[in-house]
Amino acid sequence: MTRINENYLKLKAGYLFPEIGRRVKAYSDANADKRIIRLGIGDVTLPLVPSIVNAMVEAAKEMGTPGGFHGYGPEQGYSFLINKIIEHDYTKRGVKISEDEVFVSDGSKCDAGNIQEIFSLDSKIAVVDPVYPVYVDTNVMAGRTGEVNAHGHYENIVYMPATEANNFEPEFPKEKADIIYLCYPNNPTGMVATKERLAEWVAFAHKSGSIILFDSAYESFIQDPTIPKSIYEIEGAKEVAIEFRSFSKTAGFTGTRCAYIVIPKELKGKTSKGEEISFNSLWSRRHTTKFNGVSYVTQKGAEAVFSAQGQKEIGEQISYYMENARLIREGLGASGYKIFGGLNAPYIWLKTPRNLKSWEFFDELLSKAQIVGTPGSGFGPAGEGYFRLSAFGKREDVLSAIERIQKI
Repeated sequence: MTRINENYLKLKAGYLFPEIGRRVKAYSDANADKRIIRLGIGDVTLPLVPSIVNAMVEAAKEMGTPGGFHGYGPEQGYSFLINKIIEHDYTKRGVKISEDEVFVSDGSKCDAGNIQEIFSLDSKIAVVDPVYPVYVDTNVMAGRTGEVNAHGHYENIVYMPATEANNFEPEFPKEKADIIYLCYPNNPTGMVATKERLAEWVAFAHKSGSIILFDSAYESFIQDPTIPKSIYEIEGAKEVAIEFRSFSKTAGFTGTRCAYIVIPKELKGKTSKGEEISFNSLWSRRHTTKFNGVSYVTQKGAEAVFSAQGQKEIGEQISYYMENARLIREGLGASGYKIFGGLNAPYIWLKTPRNLKSWEFFDELLSKAQIVGTPGSGFGPAGEGYFRLSAFGKREDVLSAIERIQKI
């Protein structure tokens, strides 16, 4: 009988969000008369804006003509989209990025999980705790970790706790880490990193010989103009960092699927013999081998994001979600909850009341208020005792959720 990849057996139970779905379904089946409000998974609720829809409709029509049909496109992405990305997200911020350093994909979740393939299996990773589960789980699957210990940590991973005690600002790894995962604005805590702090991370990576994997999926929600939206705004970052970006939350592409990853050619790694190799070339080989590119229609929709009208329309949606975040922050804060995040990110991180465990609070909110959130412990041991609420709901649901939570 063929053997399995036993690294999968190390994974703790199921992936976080399917487990939430299982519990919600069980409750819903038993309480069909109850209306459930979902503020858990970070899925958007507003529809695609007209500029994007119109661009995709026109592209679909184009695909239906002999002269406008597109088959396989370039795996890295069409130039018309990549050049818009560079102009809007980098050139305007004083960052020089070339076209062959941008790779369009079908989602940052895929990129964040797949990127580990271009690093040696001997590489040790460092993650913030709590953290987006994909960073850890994909490295467990690859075989870079040991088993889970009594504290809920995987052996051979360096954990950097982000807690109330350090204002959710993790310290540098205490031991050698080859790969450091950072996410700002942070998922799940909703906190951000100042330019000074990011500069310290870049300096640390240069000194330690580490590579930073910088997940910037929520950069469009930053309200404070002094907070960097790209790690490449920091001098020297192109030599030590890979950046992930997404259209999912920025433009409502959670179901449409489009993102991109930037890997500067200055970023180098070494072979076992000491030869320097560009990570850009490795990812290009991986990307073109395992991926056939995002559809032409989708990329035309993504291009429309960068039009003047597109920017206006998605800006209004971002403002809508951030107003939701303000309402949740102020409404629950006035009720005595200790609240974090929600100022430059669409997530509110709250301390569970009465020293409840994260999953206990999840069950209480579901059973007493019919509200679904995300248990902090699902993001790592340091998330125990905390809970994440998403601002991506509809306004009426957000207002109703606040009222229900206040009552319990």
